[in-house]
Amino acid sequence: MLKLATGKSHAKIILLGEHAVVYNEPAIALPLPDLKMVATITPRNFGQIILAGNYQGSLNEMTEAFEGIRQLINRLLRFFSNPKLAFTLKLESNIPLERGMGSSAATAVAIIRAFFALFETELSDRDLQRWANVEEAITHGSPSGIDAATAAHDVPVWFVKGQKPMPISMSLDATLIIADTGVHGQTGLAVSVVREQLLNEPVETQNHLSELGKLSVQAQEFLAANSIEKLGPIMNSAQQHLSALGVSHPYLDALIDAALEAGALGAKLTGGGVGGTMLALASNEANIDAIVSALEAAGAREIWVQKYYANKE
Repeated sequence: MLKLATGKSHAKIILLGEHAVVYNEPAIALPLPDLKMVATITPRNFGQIILAGNYQGSLNEMTEAFEGIRQLINRLLRFFSNPKLAFTLKLESNIPLERGMGSSAATAVAIIRAFFALFETELSDRDLQRWANVEEAITHGSPSGIDAATAAHDVPVWFVKGQKPMPISMSLDATLIIADTGVHGQTGLAVSVVREQLLNEPVETQNHLSELGKLSVQAQEFLAANSIEKLGPIMNSAQQHLSALGVSHPYLDALIDAALEAGALGAKLTGGGVGGTMLALASNEANIDAIVSALEAAGAREIWVQKYYANKE
């Protein structure tokens, strides 16, 4: 057993396919490698101590909000036949919580990698996903798997409900700017809005969902070819369909309009909507600065910038 072991992961963002993915249309999630999670484990003489930004204390005293993490760690210790191992687990992260960026999945992936490294055991991608699902199932009830898959890969993930998430190619030379409205997103409520609309306006609503699926298919090609001038309009079209489904929000609309007026190639909500976050696509440094300034002026609470480089996967 090593005297120090680390595991790393990162955040994710949904590029396209929100809500349509619930109805078997494809979605694409992008990695956010600049928003990192690092888990470091060091053996100690007594105790099982967790040191994180939102919790410092013993493993056994973790509250209900961290039950997924507690269960994951206990099961990992049993798997390695060392349930009473004394250790300090330090979690360092700049991933925002409850912003649809997969913070819980990133935490799980980093912890799993750290424990497997500690016990000097190989970890397959399949086993990593299986272990991550332990935490995700407890924390989220019925996870799709897209968060854990994207946290574990440095490439985009293609996801269709009921199918295994698949890494896809990306050669993108551009920047995503993500902004928080300050309004807590309500995914469950947003899903209910779409479900109600599908019940009462089935033809029109299904058309929006189908078109969102088609946009994901087109975006997959543009990501691989670095066709950012085509990817931007895809994002704009997706926002129109999402707005028609009733899941946008006045604050989201204000940020999206501000980004587009400042020169963004495309802008849309990301995740559940009805508040939450939006993202904008920028092509160069001057464009980035202008968009960030416009988003700040429009009331964005927090802004994150993720740069991608062509041919870097």
